[in-house]
Amino acid sequence: MKAVRTYGPWALCAYVAFVFVQSLFYKFSGSAESIHIFSTLATWSGIGLFEPVGRFGVGTVELVASVLLFVPAVRWLGALLGIGTMSGAIFFHLFTPLGVEIKGPGIEPDGGLLFAMACGVWIACAILLLLDRDRIMALAGLTPAKLA
Repeated sequence: MKAVRTYGPWALCAYVAFVFVQSLFYKFSGSAESIHIFSTLATWSGIGLFEPVGRFGVGTVELVASVLLFVPAVRWLGALLGIGTMSGAIFFHLFTPLGVEIKGPGIEPDGGLLFAMACGVWIACAILLLLDRDRIMALAGLTPAKLA
């Protein structure tokens, strides 16, 4: 059990960072899938800045979160950035024309893989925040005595 407590958070951080970092190539290189996703959101919202500014912005936040996850003192901040970013992704998949399965002209359907990865990262970040709750409470100036 001690091994799970010791290495479990690192495994969660590695998973989140893997998902975020592997997606950076697609966001920063302007792949057809990334452009389709952010263009769909731009058209739906009427906010033209979703593509390319939103694409680069999301990629940058994911990169920063990936780095912070491996610094124990601020791991909670990386997890918070991750859960915030993935909350947005999940919202856009569920409540916009983007949909759970990414489809578009010249794009092979992903079978819901991006949505599933967003959900997995959200869960991993939620667990990391739960594991760091004492540190977060201390930073907020809340101790168990003050909560009672």
